[in-house]
Amino acid sequence: MNANPLLGVFLCWLGGVASASFYVPFRKVRGWSWETYWLVGGVMSWIIAPWVGALLLTHDLLGVLRGVSPSVLFWTYFFGVLWGIGGLTFGLAVRYLGMSLGMALCMGNCAVFGTLIPPIFHHQFSHLLTQRSGIVTLAGIAVCVVGIVFAGMAGISKENELSTEAKQASVKEFNLKLGLSLGIFAGVMSACLAFGLDAGKPIKDLVVAHGSNALWQGLPVLVVALAGGFTTNFIWCAILNARNRSYGEYLKATADGAKAGSKPGSLGGNYFFSFLAGAIWYMQFFFYTMGESQMGDYKFSSWTLLMASIIIFSTLWGIALKEWHGVSLRTKVLVTLTLVTLVGSTVIVGYGNYLGSQ
Repeated sequence: MNANPLLGVFLCWLGGVASASFYVPFRKVRGWSWETYWLVGGVMSWIIAPWVGALLLTHDLLGVLRGVSPSVLFWTYFFGVLWGIGGLTFGLAVRYLGMSLGMALCMGNCAVFGTLIPPIFHHQFSHLLTQRSGIVTLAGIAVCVVGIVFAGMAGISKENELSTEAKQASVKEFNLKLGLSLGIFAGVMSACLAFGLDAGKPIKDLVVAHGSNALWQGLPVLVVALAGGFTTNFIWCAILNARNRSYGEYLKATADGAKAGSKPGSLGGNYFFSFLAGAIWYMQFFFYTMGESQMGDYKFSSWTLLMASIIIFSTLWGIALKEWHGVSLRTKVLVTLTLVTLVGSTVIVGYGNYLGSQ
């Protein structure tokens, strides 16, 4: 299949929209502790949706998975486990920092490590420096990092300006120190999914060999990698359910372990919004794997496109949810610079991939 970087950029942006939006339905969950709705959403995003997508859109999924070596399955799954650690702490970072700052911090670390480690591992990095297309692509990645710095500066500026009451009006459990620690750790560990998808390349090759459209080649890899993420999150959420005595929440909207003062909600509504959040979350990698298949020789750069678009749309969500309400002109300028720089980075990366495909 011929590369189409323009289509690849667009698909990665759709993935960014999904990732930046998935946490919104969780805001409608009432009377459940974090570990309860996180695990319910995770069953959809890490188990149900990947299997449904791969079964519907690729040929002979079970035959493909049986046909690859156990070592490929192990490393794809193992990196998924590590990514799962980042994923659950990412959820906590957003919980304590809000969408804008939490997403920026996590995605910044994730973008740098997830983009650059695979080409370095495959001894491709030095080759990039000898090609015009490679230099342009790396320049786009550097611009993305600058945009992430602007995003972090905007978040810190907001922290310095707003009162505790104003911060908690938009982020009820705002905690800067705890959120920053979780965000840095989550970003580094979340980059492991890029390594898992890279380790799953033999699966992609076998998917195409079995007659599936190359556009869907990454979906079976998600089945394996996201199962690793589910393992980590299931263990942690089960521990929290036992510790907080919140395990009864799966059968009723408000259980004895629910937080004091939490609003009651319907059981069906909680499951609906948690499953909806999980389905939206999965769509980020559904579109991402499609976009990656269109990026030609510089597939690694699609990770930057996804991270940049996540920050762009999470920032827009933060604006819509009034997380930036009442900030100074300086902070508003930094937010604007964040958006402009990150959009510019995706254009540059896309152009570099276009040059590489010619």
